[in-house]
Amino acid sequence: MLHLLNDPETWVAIAFVIFVGGLGYLGVHRMITKSLDDRAERIKAELDEARRLKDEAKAVLEQYQRKRQQAETEAQSIVAAAKAEADRLAVEAKAKAEDFVARRTKMAETKIAQAEQQAVADVRSAAAEAAVAAAEKILADQAKGRLAADLVAKGIEDVRKKLN
Repeated sequence: MLHLLNDPETWVAIAFVIFVGGLGYLGVHRMITKSLDDRAERIKAELDEARRLKDEAKAVLEQYQRKRQQAETEAQSIVAAAKAEADRLAVEAKAKAEDFVARRTKMAETKIAQAEQQAVADVRSAAAEAAVAAAEKILADQAKGRLAADLVAKGIEDVRKKLN
């Protein structure tokens, strides 16, 4: 057994046992365990925080997707309403334009009819005056005296009544 004391491996083994015993006496194993437990707790807390942040980000993403969908729906309804309003205004404008054209056409036709009536009245008046003048001249040449004046006056009045 003495030869074991001369063997360097024996002294290394004895030193190792003393070293490990000293570490155990000082409580290094508790410090290492506590340090590892603390680190595990920190990692677990970070993982929990990351999971919570991920869930929160997912909720925010879903909220913004819903808002985007609502905005798209609202934009589509606004576009549809604007198209409907534009169509309605176009129909209304067309109806107003047609009504305006119809009124202008009717006014023009009325003015033309009035101008025709005025022209006919002017022609009749001119014809009556010419006939009266001609009848007056003829009767003045053929009839003399009071009889001529009565005939001329009566003829002029008859012509005026018939032509007007």
